[in-house]
Amino acid sequence: MTILPESDSIWDLVILGGGPAGLSCAIYSCRGRLSTLLLERMLPGGQVVLNDVIENYPGFPEGLQGFELADRMRLQAQKFGARIEAAEVVGIEVFARPFRILVTGGESRLGRALLIATGSRPRRLGVPGEQEFLARGVSYCATCDGPLFADKRVMVVGGGDTALEEALFLANVASKVTLVHRRDQLRGVRILQERALAHPKIEFLWSHVVSEILGDESVRAARVRQVVTGEERELPVEGIFIAVGTAPTSDFLPADIRLDDAGFVKTDADLMTSVKGIFAAGDVRAGAYRQIAFSVGDGALAYRSIFRYLEEEAVTAMPSEPRGNGSQLWPKR
Repeated sequence: MTILPESDSIWDLVILGGGPAGLSCAIYSCRGRLSTLLLERMLPGGQVVLNDVIENYPGFPEGLQGFELADRMRLQAQKFGARIEAAEVVGIEVFARPFRILVTGGESRLGRALLIATGSRPRRLGVPGEQEFLARGVSYCATCDGPLFADKRVMVVGGGDTALEEALFLANVASKVTLVHRRDQLRGVRILQERALAHPKIEFLWSHVVSEILGDESVRAARVRQVVTGEERELPVEGIFIAVGTAPTSDFLPADIRLDDAGFVKTDADLMTSVKGIFAAGDVRAGAYRQIAFSVGDGALAYRSIFRYLEEEAVTAMPSEPRGNGSQLWPKR
């Protein structure tokens, strides 16, 4: 075990990611008197802040904006003592204890336990023109960029909850919304399907995929292909919103932390990864159901497992080991 300089701050728990899972765990861990540092490269809340209206989170029958829910979670975590830092994690050193978390700028943070709650990011189509016209007609967030397409023709690609929510939001501002789906039926929840199918400004292009995005200075059209016949044609649009699922934010993790074939973090029933003392929760975890309520539950379960882990480690800790900031588990020097 590496003995670190006394000047180094060692946190009981360092949480990587400030989405619902990370913030939920921070609330519980601070109430459990664990010194807790949360690192988030963007605004706390993760992809929650991109939701225009959230209607399925318990306790808010009237619905609320994603940013408002995320901000309430942040305030609650900070109220109980969580420290939130804006930092992007670029690596983790797992061969010594405490763990060292590397962040941009050559700095690092130290933690006796880690929670990986880095969530996921929008999956890309991987077609010609997608990268070229990013922010010039191609977007992954209707709430962010939709107002730029007032009274214009736009396209949404996908057939799940996110795609339907994007289409419904855009229908309030755009002149026409074409939803392109590779299957012949939608995958989203029934209430969203009913709203989208009934909306006069939303049309559906079934059994099609986008094969290329075309434009000059900005997007002007999309080439679509019928998946059965292979027939291709161009559709004139000025904005394309891609909602075809998510990819885990796990590319910075060392090989010691096992991932599944899609890059999601594997855990046991207690949410511990293949490295003892490192846990995962929320959208980045393999097998997780990607809904806000489930991520919040993941964060609570992760706290319980982390607290037990730290208790077990404290039993065998050396009396001379540095004590964390405010920790009740670890002895003073």
